[in-house]
Amino acid sequence: MSVYQEINNNKLIAILRGAHPTDVVRIATALYKGGIRLLEITMNSDAPLQAIEQVALQLGDHMVIGAGTVLSTAMAADAVSAGARFILSPVVEESVIAETKKLGAVSIPGAYTATEIFTAHRAGADIVKVFPANSPAYIKELRAPLPHIPLLPTGGITLENIGAYLKTGAVGFGIGSALVDTKQPVTDAYLEKLKENARQLVAAIQQ
Repeated sequence: MSVYQEINNNKLIAILRGAHPTDVVRIATALYKGGIRLLEITMNSDAPLQAIEQVALQLGDHMVIGAGTVLSTAMAADAVSAGARFILSPVVEESVIAETKKLGAVSIPGAYTATEIFTAHRAGADIVKVFPANSPAYIKELRAPLPHIPLLPTGGITLENIGAYLKTGAVGFGIGSALVDTKQPVTDAYLEKLKENARQLVAAIQQ
């Protein structure tokens, strides 16, 4: 199955930002046990390339690992070399889109307006991350004139509103602090709670 198909099928991309490198594999394993199959490790975390490499090595047969907050072609190349299979950015940077495609990874730049989304797609983006998502109504409004562009709402999506976002026809969703709170100590109790949170979000998608 292609990475795009994995995103389309599983829909939930867990965003891991700021976790301590020694905790990343434990967090990723808990997310996997809760049903998450897509993980984004942001490049503004501590030792992100090491984290991507470790998770890809230990869980790469079970989870699709991506890199987030990628702002340059060099960052994209380093992330793919470490094991990232999709590349996310908070902005539309056409050189990053081109480099990502050249490297054989899935390109997911971030945009907000209809013009930015169209520009990103025209530049070769496979999926466009709508950031910040703000509301399901906004995603629905964007899809009316741009139904051919796969959208990935990110930011502010929770267990309570993901059902409404699902109805917009978005290809997937980026879930950050509503799922993974990296400010919490990574104890066994925290990992169990993380696993349960993941299970609830996966169940909401499947319903």
